[in-house]
Amino acid sequence: MGPAEATAEVFLTALRALPKKQRQAVLRGIADDDELREDLLDLALIAERRHESSRPFNQYLAEKKR
Repeated sequence: MGPAEATAEVFLTALRALPKKQRQAVLRGIADDDELREDLLDLALIAERRHESSRPFNQYLAEKKR
C-alpha cells in the first residue's frame, strides 16, 4: 500500500467512525462540491462498468468512422 492509499484508508476509517449525522454532513459536503461530486460520479461509473467487455481503441475508431 502506497502513501496515497494509506492516507485514504485513514480518512475512510475516520469517516466510518463518525456518528451517522456527522457522517451524513461530510458526505453532503462532498456531494455539494462540484469537483468532488464529479469525481464520485466518475468512480461510480467506472465501478459499474468494470466487468463489461472491452475492445481495442483502434477498433472503436474504425467503427465510429462508418
